[in-house]
Amino acid sequence: MPARPRRPPRRPPRPGRLARWTGRWTGRWTGRAPDRVPPPHSVPGPRPPARDRPAPPPDGTDEPRPPERPAPPARARTARRWITPLALATLLGSLVTVLALTFRRDDFHTAPGPLSRWYAIAWALFAAAAWTVRCLGARQAALFVLAGSAAVAATGLLAPPRTSTDAYRYAWDGRVQAAGISPYDHAPEDPALAPLRDRWLFPQGTACHGPDRAPVRPAPEHPTPVRPTPEQPTPGAAVRAGPEPDRPPSASAEPQCTRLNRPSVHTIYPPAAEGYFLLVHRSAPSGSTLLPLQTGGALLSVATTAVLLAAARRRHDPRLATARAALWAWCPAVPVEAVNNAHVDALGVLLTVAGLIAVPRRRALGGALLGAATAVKLLPAVTLPGALSGVLATAVPKPLTALKRPAESPTSPTAAIRRAAAVVLPATAVVALGYLPYVLLSHSSVLGYLTGYVAEEGYETGSTAGDDKNRYALLRLLHPDPEAWALPVIAAALLVVVAWVLLRGDPQRPWRGALVVTGTAFLLMTPGYPWYALLVVALVALDGRWEWLGLPLAGVAQYVTARAVDDGAWVGTLGYAVAGAAVMTGWALRARQVPRAASAPRRNRPKRPTRPTRPTRPPGPRPEPPGDAATPGSPPGSPATGPRRRRVRR
Repeated sequence: MPARPRRPPRRPPRPGRLARWTGRWTGRWTGRAPDRVPPPHSVPGPRPPARDRPAPPPDGTDEPRPPERPAPPARARTARRWITPLALATLLGSLVTVLALTFRRDDFHTAPGPLSRWYAIAWALFAAAAWTVRCLGARQAALFVLAGSAAVAATGLLAPPRTSTDAYRYAWDGRVQAAGISPYDHAPEDPALAPLRDRWLFPQGTACHGPDRAPVRPAPEHPTPVRPTPEQPTPGAAVRAGPEPDRPPSASAEPQCTRLNRPSVHTIYPPAAEGYFLLVHRSAPSGSTLLPLQTGGALLSVATTAVLLAAARRRHDPRLATARAALWAWCPAVPVEAVNNAHVDALGVLLTVAGLIAVPRRRALGGALLGAATAVKLLPAVTLPGALSGVLATAVPKPLTALKRPAESPTSPTAAIRRAAAVVLPATAVVALGYLPYVLLSHSSVLGYLTGYVAEEGYETGSTAGDDKNRYALLRLLHPDPEAWALPVIAAALLVVVAWVLLRGDPQRPWRGALVVTGTAFLLMTPGYPWYALLVVALVALDGRWEWLGLPLAGVAQYVTARAVDDGAWVGTLGYAVAGAAVMTGWALRARQVPRAASAPRRNRPKRPTRPTRPTRPPGPRPEPPGDAATPGSPPGSPATGPRRRRVRR
């Protein structure tokens, strides 16, 4: 009978179990080196029987038992878990308090310097809160972002508009349309619209001494009514004024003025914005002033936050995408411009964000939403190249679903044309359909004061208003008089950026290309109104490139802080220069991180075991295997008689 083969040595038990059984390992708790005495069953040889194995010491023995490591108390773990949410709640509460105090103080005309300091404190708290929310999970961060968005937006409802009078023009355009009159046909001071005036929008007497009051011609005692069209009712029958006037307006010695800016020109707003003004006017209770428009701005800002959070759930990193939504939800520019000043840009931002999110999956729907955003405010048209990111690339990434495969080759011009047409044609159709009703009902141009506004803001070639409003601030550092050559240079620079987006842009992240094109246009044209930068804030919340947030800060510096300084043009120039430097710094840092991220997986990847190479067979006849060798004396071709036989297939 063959001897039983020796079993290989077993692996010694863990130190903790060995210490409980033999009491030899005490250095784990006492700090001294463990005894180097191997256990009896760890030496090579047969395994000892069960009766010779060391048994665990029973309770009550003289040999000391090592104490177990105490577990941390549950109360301490709970306290550490709530440190970050408590800090974030404190920061959000401080931000809401600072914004509320900012709106309660009307310092735009009297003390713009202190107002700038309040803005700076709000932005510092916003930066700290946006950094802290990154430490939370996706679900907990989403609750904080949504609740904080509602609280921050509600602060803008505490006071009437502080830094802009555009909302008064919104209310007037809604009232004119409710009367059945096209807002593109008459200026606000036109005597034909005198029946629509009231003491709220057209004060008289001592009320005209306040800021932001423009003088107007007195209304005649018997104004000439506007001749209605067959589709329009008479103006007097459908007038919905705000507060009831104390007495009917009439020609008197008292000075008459209006809260509307530029009362002698026609409206400038596109048709979708005019439809929004009419909707707010129809849904507002009688006698309300600007609170319905401010409430609409708050709802639009919170809705944009909800869209960002919904899109974050489909991203590859939902926790980080949820934290990025706070860059819009808690940004101080949102309650100031979208809520308190009730700018219609909030509606355009909502439609732009929804359109860019929908473009990778449904190009036609995304293009239609971008067209609607352009019909609200013409500025979102600069995001259209971002929606076409990578359309001219030589390789198209795989579609999101297996059913959506391109019919043509990715490199064919037909495929690029079809992809571009799927976005551009719906956008163009929506803009055309929005203008069509006003074209049919208006007797004047539906462009309104657009061309005059471009010249007034200093963007027209040879305009003299560019010096006063500090347009082309960064280009002015190169040449003191850029109005003569700025537009061709800006057009060439934007064409280069758009070509780069069309060639190298990511089709699955169209908001990144839209942010690059929009931010470049802001740096080159340096607009002086901070509410234009609401679009940049929303694109930053989508893409996460925080360095572009310097653009709304530069707009605040040029619009508010420059008022506190004599010859404050340099303040806006400095603000945009710092914003441009921040963008270049962020670009350089991200360019350095890309090679590191690409090489990190290769460095940390475990090495695959090398497979043993088979020895090469020397040239010549193949030797017979030993099991199939024929026994001596057997005839050639006879089957092998060794212990192993080759199986013959039948």
